[in-house]
Amino acid sequence: MVTILLAAVRKAATAARPASTAPIWLGLLGAVSVAGSFAAVLTYSTSVLSSSAQQAVGGILSVLAVIMVTAMIFWMRRTAASLSKQLRGEVARAAALGAGALALTAFLAVGREGLETTLFVWTAVKASGTTVAPLIGAALGMIIAVALCWLLYRQSVRFNLGVFFNRTALLLIVIAAGVLSYGLGDLQDANLLPGSKWLAFDLTAHVDPNSWWVSIISGVTELAPKMTVLQVVAWVVYLAVVIPMFVRAGRPASTAAAPAAVAAPVTAADAAATAPAEHIPDWWERVAGPRLPVVATALVVVPVVAAGVAIALLPSSSTASVQAISITETSCAKEWKSGRSGTHTFAVQNKTGKAGEITLLNSGGAIVGEIETIGPATTADMTATLSNGSYTIACLMSGLPKTTSAAVQVSGASGDAPTAVTPVTADDLTPANNAYQASAAQALTRLTGALGAVRNDLGSGNIPAAQADWLAAQQEWERVGASYDSFGDAGTAVDGLPDGLPGGVNDPSFTGLHRLEYGLWHGQGPEQLLPVLDKLDADIAGVQKNLGSDDLAGDPTNLPIRAHEILEDALRDHVSGIDEHGAGSAYALTDADIDITRTVLDQLGPLLDERAPQLRGVLTARLDTLHAALLATQDGGHWRSPAQTPQAQRQAVLAALGGALEELARVPRLLEVPIQH
Repeated sequence: MVTILLAAVRKAATAARPASTAPIWLGLLGAVSVAGSFAAVLTYSTSVLSSSAQQAVGGILSVLAVIMVTAMIFWMRRTAASLSKQLRGEVARAAALGAGALALTAFLAVGREGLETTLFVWTAVKASGTTVAPLIGAALGMIIAVALCWLLYRQSVRFNLGVFFNRTALLLIVIAAGVLSYGLGDLQDANLLPGSKWLAFDLTAHVDPNSWWVSIISGVTELAPKMTVLQVVAWVVYLAVVIPMFVRAGRPASTAAAPAAVAAPVTAADAAATAPAEHIPDWWERVAGPRLPVVATALVVVPVVAAGVAIALLPSSSTASVQAISITETSCAKEWKSGRSGTHTFAVQNKTGKAGEITLLNSGGAIVGEIETIGPATTADMTATLSNGSYTIACLMSGLPKTTSAAVQVSGASGDAPTAVTPVTADDLTPANNAYQASAAQALTRLTGALGAVRNDLGSGNIPAAQADWLAAQQEWERVGASYDSFGDAGTAVDGLPDGLPGGVNDPSFTGLHRLEYGLWHGQGPEQLLPVLDKLDADIAGVQKNLGSDDLAGDPTNLPIRAHEILEDALRDHVSGIDEHGAGSAYALTDADIDITRTVLDQLGPLLDERAPQLRGVLTARLDTLHAALLATQDGGHWRSPAQTPQAQRQAVLAALGGALEELARVPRLLEVPIQH
């Protein structure tokens, strides 16, 4: 854009009326001032936030960056061929108005792209863990761009803007998909989106995140060896939607636009073009005119002053002391030698080539602060409130022996330091998990009995009774607590959906309770449904036999996750209507999910009470509110489907379910078993 503007000014100059390029450079300086001020506000504003707030802001800005870049991609797709002509038309008009208007034209032409670039680079730096690599990459890209622009201006090269952009936009789309995925992961970590524990894959045990080829893939795509289902789905859907749209967007004008896409050298005919000037408001004709010093000063100084005022008004982070510590292959936080009670922030610099986990422990071994993952050659903050006592910092880096700092005695006013959380072990969770398996086995027994009633109903041709007994059976399956496909193929056989099957609901692989539901509500008789019941009985027997294995419910570390995901599963499948096949049972099944959630919380009760004494009371109140909201959807004691329920009751259910999930998300965090290195 800058090259086109400079070339247009040069071509428009005449002996009688020479034109200076100074206004273009001043407008460019103003655009850089806006971008730099924006970067400063981003950096200083997030530095005073808590870690969860930083994740929330980073996630929101990452999504915003993707939206802006996606819009820019399609705008360039439409206008790349005529961009030079349009800009030269604006320069011709601005030159006629005066030097101030010419500077404003350059400012507006470059300013938007400057803001987009700033936000995109900022999110890339955050995604990489504050390494300098993205900044080096951005600097190299800018140097190459400046060199290319100089060659274009000197007419040393010819450049087809449309072809260049179309070939590089696909790479930009891939990068944007990765930034979107990373941003959604940040929002999950900040508990603004659900599913942070629902992993699509975790390759960290098999793939070294520090290897060169993983670094290249992560650097280009922003994909990581460990990602949630939401992140993967967002990445795939973004690419599947945006790439075809981008390809289709350029087809109609591809042949006609090619000759006009040459951005340099500029011809005299192009320089004389007078395309409509969309960027220059009419009131600038009266204000900007020839007043170059005033306009230039405003463009450069106003953003800097505004950023300074915004930063000055930010809350101060000086109440927490900052201690710089480092990690090497042989030492951990050797710089930390003394401290006073209160809130402390440790700026942890990882000088190793490995990723790892940092924990701050009190004398009893309880965790009072941690960084779950710190990348190689990165810096991250760990904030904790310390009371009087002895503390150590432990560094657990991938592939390296565990190292610890010297014990540091903290003294002074005690303040309001929180109670340290003792890490939970698998052995701590085993009794609760054994109790859960016993309750799940009882639910499976009741499920078998309910299906026996369905069989008798079908034998007598009583379809309404079979439908009622099916609902009772499905509710018992919900009370087993098999959320988020946690029972694998065995659970899918019992409760699977036809999504993705070639024949849909008529596919032979569609079996289980929902296949039975489809038949009962779509006019199928005993001859079609009794074979479904036979296979269902066999599949349930398989679940009963293997219930205690690690493939099903045998891993005790999954129980705290189950406490949150059972109702998250209800929101995903029941309330949204994904698993609806005629019964309209979303609210009835969600109510059964409350039952098993209460059961799991009771089993985890002693561990929760030790770490958050008030939490179970809060959870009980939230679940009671949800239960009451669900009962309010009934009509004369009969469950209604969401489609038949008045809007006010539907909204009440969603609000109560959201409130319950927000509090339940604390359970997996409190009872997380630390990774063993």
